Amino acid sequence: MGKFEKIFGQLVVKRRWWIIVATLLIVAAAASGMRLLTFNNDTRVFFSEKNPQLQALEALENTYNKTNNVLFVIAPKNNDVFTRETLAAVEELTELAWQIPYSSRVNSITNFQHTRAEEDDLIVEDLVQGDGNLSDDDLLRIKRIALSEPLLVNRLLSPAGHVTGVSVIILAPGKSLNEVPKIAAFARKMADDFRKKHPGIKLYLSGGVMMDNAFGEAGLKDMRTLVPLMLLTLVVIVGLSLRSFAGAFTTLIITLISMATGMGMAGWLRIMITAASSSAPTIILTLAVADSVHILVTIFQQMRQGNSKHEAIAESIRVNLLPVFLTSITTVIGFLTMNFSDAPPFRDLGNIVAMGVTAAFVYSVIFLPALMAVIPVRVKPKPDETVCAGCDRLASFVINRRKMIFWGSPIVIVALTAGMLRIELNDNWIKYFDKSYDIRRAADFTEENLTGFHIIEYSLESGETGGINNPDFLATVDEFAGWYRQQPKVVNVNTITDTMKRLNKNMHADDESYYRIPEERNLAAQYLLLYEMSLPFGLDLNNQINVDKSATRLIVTLKDTTTTELRKMDEKARAWLRANAPENMYTYGSGLSIIWAHLSQRNINSMLGASFVALVLISAIMTLALRSFKLGLLSLIPNLTPALMAYGIWGLTVGQVGLGLSVIAAMTLGIVVDDTVHFMSKYLRARREHDFSPSAAVRYSFNTVGTAMWITTLALVAGFMVLALSGYNMNADMGLMSALTISLALLMDFLFLPTLLMKVEGKKYETFNKETNATIIDRHGSVFAPVSTGRNGGDA
Repeated sequence: MGKFEKIFGQLVVKRRWWIIVATLLIVAAAASGMRLLTFNNDTRVFFSEKNPQLQALEALENTYNKTNNVLFVIAPKNNDVFTRETLAAVEELTELAWQIPYSSRVNSITNFQHTRAEEDDLIVEDLVQGDGNLSDDDLLRIKRIALSEPLLVNRLLSPAGHVTGVSVIILAPGKSLNEVPKIAAFARKMADDFRKKHPGIKLYLSGGVMMDNAFGEAGLKDMRTLVPLMLLTLVVIVGLSLRSFAGAFTTLIITLISMATGMGMAGWLRIMITAASSSAPTIILTLAVADSVHILVTIFQQMRQGNSKHEAIAESIRVNLLPVFLTSITTVIGFLTMNFSDAPPFRDLGNIVAMGVTAAFVYSVIFLPALMAVIPVRVKPKPDETVCAGCDRLASFVINRRKMIFWGSPIVIVALTAGMLRIELNDNWIKYFDKSYDIRRAADFTEENLTGFHIIEYSLESGETGGINNPDFLATVDEFAGWYRQQPKVVNVNTITDTMKRLNKNMHADDESYYRIPEERNLAAQYLLLYEMSLPFGLDLNNQINVDKSATRLIVTLKDTTTTELRKMDEKARAWLRANAPENMYTYGSGLSIIWAHLSQRNINSMLGASFVALVLISAIMTLALRSFKLGLLSLIPNLTPALMAYGIWGLTVGQVGLGLSVIAAMTLGIVVDDTVHFMSKYLRARREHDFSPSAAVRYSFNTVGTAMWITTLALVAGFMVLALSGYNMNADMGLMSALTISLALLMDFLFLPTLLMKVEGKKYETFNKETNATIIDRHGSVFAPVSTGRNGGDA
C-alpha cells in the first residue's frame, strides 16, 4: 500500500491541472441536481409505509375522514366570548373559513347544530343566529347551552368561556407539495385581515395543517440561516488554527463543493427535503473539513521541515491517504446505517450525508492537493521547531501518568454511562419548535386556554349493520367515553352517544331526565335519521359513523402529555375494552399522536440493530486496515464509549430522549472513529517504519496528528453546535448531542487510547536499571537514553 500511496501522491501533483478541470466539471454536473430539490411539509413523511400505527390510521380515515385542520383560536381581550361583537366576529370568520382551499367542514360555536323540541318537531339550527343583533336573553341562553355541551367544551370553547375556536377540516387531494403552503398562506391572510378588523380580539393560528407547514418552514429557515453561519464558523476556525489563507481558502472550497455534490445528487435521486433532512448541508459542511485539515496540517509540517511544496503535498498524500480513506468509509457506514431507521427522513439524511462525505474524501485527496499545488503557499522553514509544543506536553503528561489515566478512565466511563438508567424514552412533537415560531406560541396558548393537540381515535365496531342504534352497544360506548373522561389530562371525548342522549331528551320535550341512551333500538334509529336529515351541507355525521352504521368513531383529546403517557393511556383503554366490552369492540387506539408515541420507541429498536451492524463493519475495517485483530479490538473501546457517556450525561441533565436522539449512536459511531484511525495509523507507522517503542510511538502520534485532531474536533463541535442553534428542536438536540459525543471522543483518544496501547503493547519491553532509569531497551535490542522527546518518547 505504501508504494501505491507514494505513486498516487506524485501523480496528483503531476496531473494537477487536469484534475482541477475534471473536478470542476464533475461538481457542475452533480450540483445541477439541486434545482430538482423539493420540500415536503407533510408530517406523515416521518412514518414508513410499513408502520402498523400508520396503516391503522389510514384504515380509520378511509372509513370516516381525516381530522387535519386549520384552527383559528379566538381570544377576546375582555375575556368573554359571549358578547355581541365577539359572537358576530366568530360567525363572520366561520363563513369566511369555507373559502380556505380544500376545506370540507367548518365547526364553531356559532354554527354548532343545536337541537330542541317544538311540540312534536325536532328543530336543528345554528346555535348563534342574529348577526350581532342578539338580546341579553339570547346571549345568556347561548352561553348556558354552549358551556353545558360536551361536544363544545374543551374542544371549541374553554370552560370559562373566555376563548373559542373555529376549526376548518381540510381534505387536500395530496397531488401537489404546494397544497399545504397554499392553505397556510390563505389562512394567514384571513387571520391578518381579521386582526385589522377586530383589534379587540387576539387571534392565533394553529391546527395540524399549520403544524405541517411549520415543518417545511423550519427546514427552509435552517438552510438559509445555519449554512452561512456554518461556513463563516469553519473559515474562522480553520484560518486561525492553520494560520494560512491558502489553507482556509482551499478548505472552504472543498466543503462547498462537497455540500453541493451531496445535495445535487439528492436532487438527481428525487430525494425530498424534510425538516429532519434539512440539516444535511450543515452536517456535510462540518464533516468535509476533517479530511482537508489532516492533509493540510501534514503539508505545512513538511514545508516547515524544509521540503518543497510539491514534495510536501506528495508526502502528505502518502501519509494520509489510508487514514483519510478509513475515516471517510467509517463515517459513510455510520450514516448509511440510518437506513435502518423507521422514519424515512432520517434515511434520507443518512444517504445525503453519505454522498457528501464520499465526495469530500475524493475532493480532499485529489482536488485539494492539486489546488494547493497551483496556488501560492508561504510557510517559513523551521526544521528545529517541535512539531506541536502543546501536543508534546500533552504526550508527556499522558506517558508519565499513564497508570492513573488508565485506571481512572474506566471509573469515569462507568460513572457517566450509568446516567443512561435515568433516560426516559419520551417525545412531544408539538415542542419540536422553539418559541421563536408562531406555531409554537399558538400551540402553547391553545393548550393552556382551549384544548389539547394529542388525539387518540377509536373505531368501535358493533358487529352488525345498523348496530350503532343498538342500545347495549351505545351504552358500552358511553361507558367507555365516561371512563376516558375520568382519566388525567383528558380534556374532551367526542362521541355519538352525546348526540344520541341529547336527541332522546329533545324528543321527550327537553326533559333533562331523558338525557340518556334511548331504550329501544328503533327509537334510536329514528332519532338519528331525523337528525341527519336536518343537518346542513358539510355538517353531516360521516366523520362519526361509517356508511353501513356498523361502527362509530370516538375521539379522545388530551393536553400537556408525553408519548410515554399516550402509550400507557392506550394500554389502559385496551384493558378496559377487554374487560368491559364485547370482543368485536376491542381495538387499538389510532391517530397521529399515537403514531408519534410509538415512532421513537420503534426507531430506537431499529437503530440498535443499525448500531450493531455499523459496529461489526467498522470493526472489520479497522482490523484489516491495522493488520492486527488485537488493535482492531482495542479500537472499539474509544469508539463505543463516547456515545454511551454522552447518553449518560444527557440522562443526568435532561432525562428524556426523543426521535431526534434515537439515531445519534449509529450516526456518530462513524464520526468518532476518525480520530482513533488517525492516531492509531500514526502510532503503527512509528512502530513499523521507525521501530519506536509504544511510548515513543504515542509521542510520535501526538506530535504528527495531534494538531489536526484538535482542529478537526473543534470544527466538528462548532459545526454541530451551529446546528444546535436551530429553532427546530429535533435538529438542535441532534446537534448538541453530536457535539457532546465528539468532544468526549477526543478526550478518549487523547487520554485513554494512548494508555491502553502502552498497557497492552508495553509488556513486550523490558526496562533495565530501574533505579537510575538510565537505559531503555526495546524488543529489538536498541538502546536509547530516556529523553523527553527521544525515540522512546518518555518512560517505556
